[in-house]
Amino acid sequence: MKTFLKISLLGSLLTLSANAIAQDVPYPNGYRDWHHVKSMVISPGHALHDAFGGIHHLYANKKAQRGYAQGKFADGSVIVFDLLEANDGGNALVEGKRKVVGVMHKDSKRYAATGGWGFEGFKGDSKTDRAVGKNSASACFNCHEPQSKHDYVFSDLRP
Repeated sequence: MKTFLKISLLGSLLTLSANAIAQDVPYPNGYRDWHHVKSMVISPGHALHDAFGGIHHLYANKKAQRGYAQGKFADGSVIVFDLLEANDGGNALVEGKRKVVGVMHKDSKRYAATGGWGFEGFKGDSKTDRAVGKNSASACFNCHEPQSKHDYVFSDLRP
């Protein structure tokens, strides 16, 4: 019985530890004051429209900004993908409701299994309602993996 309890406790601790690591990418407070990397629109007809259709704004903290310039991102780099609905505003495309705030947080030790990046998405305007959590490898990293030569980052600084 003691062995069973020890194994159960160990299993519970490992599960809690894995979940804590998977969900520890923090909300990027103040990101809209960071360096604006670029904006883009994914329109109907694009292969990723169902998942990511709308207006995208990308932001980088100072470490990530240097990473864009160097082609390699240091630990502590944070990139934010702010996705909003794209609404027709009378011959203009205008921002609608926020769909998600996507975050890439570089920590090469903590996130070694996903190229050194932690991934998270915060739903709508929430700073706590997580869209990715422990599914970051399948939900995010699998798409970013082909970008390994660019340190798993799709975007470039706007010239």
